[in-house]
Order: sequence, then C-alpha cells, then structure tokens
Amino acid sequence: MTGLVLLGVLALVIGGCACVVWAERGGPRWVRAVAAVTLAAGSLLRRSGKNRRRSLNRSSGDGDGDGGD
Repeated sequence: MTGLVLLGVLALVIGGCACVVWAERGGPRWVRAVAAVTLAAGSLLRRSGKNRRRSLNRSSGDGDGDGGD
C-alpha cells in the first residue's frame, strides 16, 4: 500500500516537472496553471526545509555538534 502511495507521489512530481518544461515552451493554459502550482509547492517545501534546519540549529545549543562535552 505504501508503495502505491509513493508511486502516485512520484507520478505527480514527474508530471509537474513535465508541465513546467512544457509551459516554458508555451504550452496551453492548463499546463501553465499546473506549472504554477508545481513551482509554488516547490517553493513552500524549500522554505519549510530552511525553517526546520534553522530551528534545529537553535535547539542544539552552541551548534558545534559535539554535545557540549
């Protein structure tokens, strides 16, 4: 079951990337809409990853990674 979900997510990612490339070459309106959604989702994921790393660095103390020994 998990494999099917992962395959579905992979298909959506590949389809979104294909739409971004097609939209750059002047595709139809629906392709440009899918490309815009794909780029927005990527931007949100990138931002959330940066915020997560930033919060992890703050919670680790001095940030040198040796546990403060």
